[in-house]
Amino acid sequence: MVDRLKGKTALVFGAGSVGEGWGNGKAAAVAYAREGAKIACVDISLEAAETTANLIREEGGEAIACAADVTRLAEIEEAVKATMTAFGRIDILHNNVGINSSGGPVEASEESWDKVMEVNAKSVFLACKAVLPIMEKQGGGAIVNISSLAAIRWTGYPYISYYASKAAVNNFTRALAVQYAPKNIRANCILPGVMDTPHIYQQMTGYYKDVEEMVAARNEIPPMKRMGTGWDIAMASVFLASDEAQYITGTELCVDGGLHCTVV
Repeated sequence: MVDRLKGKTALVFGAGSVGEGWGNGKAAAVAYAREGAKIACVDISLEAAETTANLIREEGGEAIACAADVTRLAEIEEAVKATMTAFGRIDILHNNVGINSSGGPVEASEESWDKVMEVNAKSVFLACKAVLPIMEKQGGGAIVNISSLAAIRWTGYPYISYYASKAAVNNFTRALAVQYAPKNIRANCILPGVMDTPHIYQQMTGYYKDVEEMVAARNEIPPMKRMGTGWDIAMASVFLASDEAQYITGTELCVDGGLHCTVV
């Protein structure tokens, strides 16, 4: 532990994992804790949030676990209230929740479009609505929104609502960064590329013959010839949340093994 975040509290939405291993949110929560932050682990599954919180406690950190549906403001506000009761402040807001749904404009249903936009974009708006007044009163804070490389380019998968929702997260973050810069509140996006996390084994296998084909194909996509991991996103998150990034706001950090530099 280097204590880059000592004395700070991080509220992490999407801190659980949908399966065994390290998702982006789970890894970020643990990475924040290892740098000295107190963590509020929030997930739609209380069991998943507790798993992450327990890992932090086992390493000597401080953490609480809360369940919340990030599409419901009342549940977000309850998680914020629990965080303030436990730790008295919120210095870092980490928005990690996201889903995808297959289909282009013709194939996708209206219901699937609405659901993806609600979970991926509206959730960020609601979390910021609940936390920004606290950060403003404290005199500052850092917001890390997990977007996607799909926000800025075609990634090879036909999910139109995901592209649109993540692009919305990017521009929301830019606007937020400019509006709140005078108040010492920074907001940045991380754009993961092709990642090897539990999420892909839940939602991406349908595009391939089997898991082995999926892993091999995805490893070939980035110039580095390997997928990234949740820890790659976690380390980028720690940097953007820390005082090392005190003059960085409104940026979009691609964590993708160089994929954004290539021609589609």
